[in-house]
Amino acid sequence: MSTKTSPNVSHGDRDVALANEILRVTVGSGAHGMAIEGHDDNDEMGVYVQHPAQLLGLSPTASHYVSRTQPEGSRSGPGDTDLVIYALRKFIRLAAAGNPTILIPFWSPSSDLLVSTPLGDELRSLRSQFATRQAGRRFLGYLDGQRDRLLGRGRQSRVPNRPELVAAHGYDTKYASHALRLGLQGIELITTGQLSLPLRSEDLEPCMEIKRGQVGYDEALRRIDDVRSRLAELLDGQVAVRDEPDMDVVNNWMVHAHRRHWDW
Repeated sequence: MSTKTSPNVSHGDRDVALANEILRVTVGSGAHGMAIEGHDDNDEMGVYVQHPAQLLGLSPTASHYVSRTQPEGSRSGPGDTDLVIYALRKFIRLAAAGNPTILIPFWSPSSDLLVSTPLGDELRSLRSQFATRQAGRRFLGYLDGQRDRLLGRGRQSRVPNRPELVAAHGYDTKYASHALRLGLQGIELITTGQLSLPLRSEDLEPCMEIKRGQVGYDEALRRIDDVRSRLAELLDGQVAVRDEPDMDVVNNWMVHAHRRHWDW
């Protein structure tokens, strides 16, 4: 008897995205130095330039392309690859808003660059525009989201969907470790204007102790809450970064980048 299988995920402007990609990097646990061999999937993020007809005309368009080796609704596991390639305009909008995941390509080390073009290099050189107080607040917000899911609160209103971790350690150690990471990275970003990838050793070790289940739930939550308080206090004071990006600089680069890519 045959077994029906669900197709892998692939949607968005595949042909346009892959033909006009200017940057792709490793993201996820691997980028942060938090991957555990045999336990984590492979996450990649890219940026592409949309076709002129999509930008200026009425041609159908999507703002990103997504490819996953697992079917829709299925969790990725070891050996799986999740890829998202954002249209440049959407990528910049998310970066300007301070989305923590979107900021990763700006500070990726050369070893994590999978696709790199001159325009991609120029995009990465704008990193200082996106190291902002506004981004720090987004790190804080993402930390709170992870913490709420860890506690079974928030929009999901349930404990995160990794029952094997809860069974082994009493709580979802992956969510907890990423909550702590977000707080530590937010502190680094607003105090230095940089993101270390992988994490600095003094930040990586406490995160990995949680992810490996080497500390109990109460200690993990104490660490998360302590870092959250530190980040919130810093955000209310003077910081080493601008409040928000200089959008005149960013917009000017975007216009010229599109024109050069298409040789207008």
